[in-house]
Amino acid sequence: MPKILVIDDDVSIAETLELYLTEEGYDVVTAHTGTEGLNRYVKASPEVVILDIRLPDIDGFTVLIEDLREEK
Repeated sequence: MPKILVIDDDVSIAETLELYLTEEGYDVVTAHTGTEGLNRYVKASPEVVILDIRLPDIDGFTVLIEDLREEK
């Protein structure tokens, strides 16, 4: 089952996406901060990440850059 990581500080959006995607058969992991999202990315190794750009601790672009650094 494909795994999706949802990183969004708006809890209602994250929960809605999690509910919908779970019903569609995906394994969904959520995070509400950029730091939490990076940690969950390392642990979960998702195939897809849905990433909010405006996060409370670090912005989504920084999360993306950090993710790319981890890949090298």
